[in-house]
Amino acid sequence: MSTSDIRLVVLDMAGTTVADEGLVEQAFSAAALALGVKPGTPEYEPMLAHVRATMGESKISVFRHLFGDEERAQRANQAFEKAYHDLVDAGHCAAIPGAAEAIAELRAQGRKVVLTTGFSRATQDRILAALGWQQIADLTLCPADAGRGRPYPDLALTALLRTETDSVRQVAVVGDTGYDMLTGARAGASVVAGVLTGAHDAERLRADGATHVLASIAELPGLLAAR
Repeated sequence: MSTSDIRLVVLDMAGTTVADEGLVEQAFSAAALALGVKPGTPEYEPMLAHVRATMGESKISVFRHLFGDEERAQRANQAFEKAYHDLVDAGHCAAIPGAAEAIAELRAQGRKVVLTTGFSRATQDRILAALGWQQIADLTLCPADAGRGRPYPDLALTALLRTETDSVRQVAVVGDTGYDMLTGARAGASVVAGVLTGAHDAERLRADGATHVLASIAELPGLLAAR
């Protein structure tokens, strides 16, 4: 199948279409502090390393791993979301250069575009509102909409079902993390493209299933238009 046969493009947000600028790490620091773990302590550093390694995963899943019981994980997640929302509201949220134009071009090519995230619906909507992106895509999905977040295939497959795309071979999954690549590969997408504007490097992206590695999302319309 040619890349030009792609009918559905499933795009990650933070690090792929939206500049992260360290916001996840800043919000995680607030979450850790709420649970009594101070930045700079021996306990904190392994936690931060895990957050970096699992960028793209559903945030509540990350906190369940780090803090164990559900009550502590939920408290950490609530503190994370509040801190992230405050950062977004303070203006620390911007599109990756060329992202809005790339999304518009993909849709002009006749492809459906779905924006996905590892954040909650509240955080996703906060970001979309800050960017004025409420209508930029055909659909937006968070882990709660799909059942499981990354690295499971659920987000990509839910996007396929909700947009009535005929085949997984007509799907492209694009993101900046290894978890995005695993999601695409496990969903059977024929294009699994990593971008170098976010968390993970080309080696990690390829190891987790990338079929293509792009400098940024701005290169995607050209890739998919090629025959």
